[in-house]
Amino acid sequence: MEVLTSYSAMDDNELVESSKSNPEVFGELVLRYQERLFRFIRRISYFCIEDIEDIVQETFIKAYRSLNIFDTDLKFSTWIYQIARNTTIDAIRKKHTRPQTVCLEQEDVIKFLRSDSDMQINLETKEQLKIMQGIINTLPHKYREVMILRFLEEKNYEEIMDIIQKPKGTVAALINRGRKMLFDEAKKIKLT
Repeated sequence: MEVLTSYSAMDDNELVESSKSNPEVFGELVLRYQERLFRFIRRISYFCIEDIEDIVQETFIKAYRSLNIFDTDLKFSTWIYQIARNTTIDAIRKKHTRPQTVCLEQEDVIKFLRSDSDMQINLETKEQLKIMQGIINTLPHKYREVMILRFLEEKNYEEIMDIIQKPKGTVAALINRGRKMLFDEAKKIKLT
């Protein structure tokens, strides 16, 4: 799909409005968000690359079909992340299993820990980094998901609230409990 460069100067909500009358414009939104959504889905699920690509594609199809009901008071990025999350959850349910481990890469772990200034964890060797990667990957899904949204996807509390459909207090509690669990596990193996 060839997207005209004039679309790249438009903000997301302008692209949504233009997409309603010209489907080719939606391609610019796909270009803006496909890599981010791929990384997000990879981080919160256990799926292989091909399955993640299918989920991303299904996310965009659902979004396109729902453009007429998009609330322009919301950010498009929040809305598309919410659709991606729900589509991922649906895919997990179809497989009749919950994710046990996820695919956080080592650079994700480094970014994750650097983005939280209160997290004083020492990672001096590749082995320590691998251990920390394992700790993060085995956090319960509800904590890992909000922490990924906050620290890796760099979403603010309001965006996270909209994506996971939980009140701000619940989001804050999930993040704080997840951080505590992570820190306590790191303490047990003397990474703090």
